[in-house]
Amino acid sequence: MEILKVENLTKVYGKGTTKVVALDNVSLSVNKGEFVAIVGASGSGKSTLLHLIGGVDRPTSGKVYIDGKDIYSFDDDKLAIFRRRQVGLIYQFYNLIPILNVEENITLPIDLDNRKVDPEKLNSLLKELGLWERRKHLPNELSGGQQQRTSIGRALITNPTIILADEPTGNLDSTASDEIVDLLKKSNKERNQTIIMITHNMEIAKCADRIIKIEDGKIVSED
Repeated sequence: MEILKVENLTKVYGKGTTKVVALDNVSLSVNKGEFVAIVGASGSGKSTLLHLIGGVDRPTSGKVYIDGKDIYSFDDDKLAIFRRRQVGLIYQFYNLIPILNVEENITLPIDLDNRKVDPEKLNSLLKELGLWERRKHLPNELSGGQQQRTSIGRALITNPTIILADEPTGNLDSTASDEIVDLLKKSNKERNQTIIMITHNMEIAKCADRIIKIEDGKIVSED
């Protein structure tokens, strides 16, 4: 079942001599439960593609459909709500709120929606992520791996349609990187969670079902 469809997606920055085509007429599709890695050199357009898929930025032209919904037909408010509920975002530098503890950072998307947190689900997730004993700690009291596991918890807590991970291991040592990749693989297999991951590390990319390579804003290969 197709969960993501990208049609002729283009993103252009600037005009005239300062014009930069970050993404050039890209089309792709992802099935539910698929784990896809997108690889490419710095400046290839891979992060731009991820941000457009997630509704973080708007394209110059083209369409993105998530679960059959044209996300760019939404106004900014509706898009923000859709992104919060249906898209789990994991960033290289964690993007945790420094004054919130682990529990509060994980439940932030639900709190912003004024919904009730399921304590049983939260506790189960904390234990699965190895954060149970750190649940009341602030981000500056955590290791890099613990901070990234917290951001994964925040992405998973809403049962999103799709998870987008932008270089999730890029700021971690090899041991912590392996832990994060194992968590993503576990979520993919056990929850049938659809994951699209940006990485420059081909060894990490090999854990995915499919590898898409981007150069100069275009898809050049799929393995």
